[in-house]
Amino acid sequence: MSASTPTSASPTSASTPTSADSRRWKALVFICLAQLMVVLDGTIMNIALPSAQHDLGFSDSSRQWVVTAYALAFGGLLLFGGRIADLWGRKQAFITGVLGFAAASALGGAAADTSMLIGARALQGVFAALLAPAALSLIATMFTEPKERAKAFGIYGALAGGGAAIGLLLGGVLTEYLNWRWTLYVNIVFAVLAAFGAWREIRVSAAPRHGARLDIPGVLLATSGLVSLVYGLTKAETDGWTGTLPLSLMGGGIVLLALFALVESRVKAPLLPLRVITDRNRGGAYLSLATAVIAMFGLLLFLTFYLQTVLGYSPLLTGVAFLPMTAGMMAGSIGIGARLAPRLPARVLMVPGFLTAAAGLALLAQITPTSSYPAVVMPGMFLMGLGLGTAFMPAISLATVGVRHQDAGAASAMVNTSQQIGGAIGTALLNTIATSATADYFRTHRPADRDAAARLKDDALVHGFSTAIYWASGILVLAAAIAAVLIAHRPAKTPTSPHEAAR
Repeated sequence: MSASTPTSASPTSASTPTSADSRRWKALVFICLAQLMVVLDGTIMNIALPSAQHDLGFSDSSRQWVVTAYALAFGGLLLFGGRIADLWGRKQAFITGVLGFAAASALGGAAADTSMLIGARALQGVFAALLAPAALSLIATMFTEPKERAKAFGIYGALAGGGAAIGLLLGGVLTEYLNWRWTLYVNIVFAVLAAFGAWREIRVSAAPRHGARLDIPGVLLATSGLVSLVYGLTKAETDGWTGTLPLSLMGGGIVLLALFALVESRVKAPLLPLRVITDRNRGGAYLSLATAVIAMFGLLLFLTFYLQTVLGYSPLLTGVAFLPMTAGMMAGSIGIGARLAPRLPARVLMVPGFLTAAAGLALLAQITPTSSYPAVVMPGMFLMGLGLGTAFMPAISLATVGVRHQDAGAASAMVNTSQQIGGAIGTALLNTIATSATADYFRTHRPADRDAAARLKDDALVHGFSTAIYWASGILVLAAAIAAVLIAHRPAKTPTSPHEAAR
């Protein structure tokens, strides 16, 4: 890998029209609104699932597909969506993705049966895969001055990190006071505002390259490989890591992605130019992001169950309980990351950020069935959010900086892909660890009486959660090590011309 990528440079020079566009800050509001919609939709349905299951009468085995269908389509089509944005035009791709997401949400909200709901969730994932990379590449090409870029990515990073927790809160509010269908209908409001604002405020960042060729073999290999890998990881959560189906799917996905890399190194117009990921800084940013998201997604899963199942919180109160994490994310991303990123190398923020988040998880691992929320859960959540917000902001900026203008969509898609793969790994891996630890606890502890037997269930469950959270803390230490080793200490100089920026 090369180490030539600047940490505060941009894919375009400061003289480009987009960087001088006075409407770019207004445009950022609508871009972030759409991105928030996509991120929170990964969790907003989680709290609503029991109500939806009761209403539509689907089985437990079908229940996981309401979540998995979205993740599969989203994760599997991201690279394709990013390239479409590069070829077709980012503004057009963004608005199409937003409106398509709204239509899919309306279909899901009106679902009359399980198949209709699962199909709508998959369709949401398809349009999210077009919308998300277009949104990030628009920010990367509109904000080119280092301080402005840091501030813009600070806002984006706070929403990208805190959106999952906001989804839990919003899902709780809508489910408790309206019904589960509004967890889907609410997207229509977000989408209409975002599409109208984008149409008015966003300046086209690059002319659509209608004559460019689309790498069809790359599309097929990348999509099938990512879908196979994500589905295999999802099945590992239920079938175990040694199950025939999960191993076959994950192995097949890895083979297909290896073939994809081979094809991309030989075609003239690759879906993912390998120069995007072989740069040392960008490669380190993608890898550290994916590793950190493994820990984050696992934590959200366990704390949701802990708060509701063990502490007896309502869906709404569970959502409120996650607010310290969101506050920490915003403080770290906007208050720390955005202020210091223009003056410091990315890894100087990323390494302490990941370690702070690891400390927060180490505190959260101390939970017991009778833990005090203000004493243990709240400070642990805040520390984790603060650390991840501080680290995510420079990581996301670094992952899209210095790329050629025509590769911005592909680089942005890789940010989202690394997060989707990390989330799938985290859910499967940490859930397996928690389940095994809970089972071991049951085997080694014999209840003395009926009251002890009742307490044993909660003790075993929390022991499993605590064990998995310790692992998640260690994974964040690994993310810090990746950032320390792979990301260059000294930022390269900011490009001073379009030619230099595109190299």
